[in-house]
Amino acid sequence: MAETDKKRELIIEGAIKRFIHFGIQKTTMNEIAEDLSVSKPSLYYYFPDKSSLILGVVEKIFNDYFDVLSKDQTHQANIESILLNIIEIRYKFFLKYYMLHLSGNTPDPSFNSAELKTYIMKMKEKEGKYFQQIFETALSNKEITTEENLEKTADLYISCLSGLTSLCVTHGNKELFPDKKELKTMKEKQISLTKIFIKGLKN
Repeated sequence: MAETDKKRELIIEGAIKRFIHFGIQKTTMNEIAEDLSVSKPSLYYYFPDKSSLILGVVEKIFNDYFDVLSKDQTHQANIESILLNIIEIRYKFFLKYYMLHLSGNTPDPSFNSAELKTYIMKMKEKEGKYFQQIFETALSNKEITTEENLEKTADLYISCLSGLTSLCVTHGNKELFPDKKELKTMKEKQISLTKIFIKGLKN
């Protein structure tokens, strides 16, 4: 089982490298097999089609993201430091995986699998609950005094962060990586947003 898991991880890592360099739409399963020097039957044993491979890539990204979040939060003392550290984590993941264009529109039919869409929805719900717990803990610790619905508050906060990220991409170019100035501006706006958001929850 351990060897099987290791082989699967190597295929996912290889796929990520090719996807980032050439784009998901232009990459074929045969090219990934050639890159990794594995037989086509071996590749299709782990991933029956391109949709299942994309799902594997998305699963890895989310698993890594939540692993980092869970390890990082234990070292933070208050809601502001927690949220600012999450911004840094999200920023690093954006830098690492932006060229996959997973959040953009693509004509590649491999993105249209019901399984992939269901998984992404579950991960968004998980992230929402994660942020909700942060706000609930802050309320219990009397760091904030809001009477707002904290589930909706968490959803609003995540939407705001995502919106600023999308603006960064739009102001750059959908086919090119935003420049360093645009990336820095994106993070600075997310930091400012967070500080304003927290002040609002204290009133």
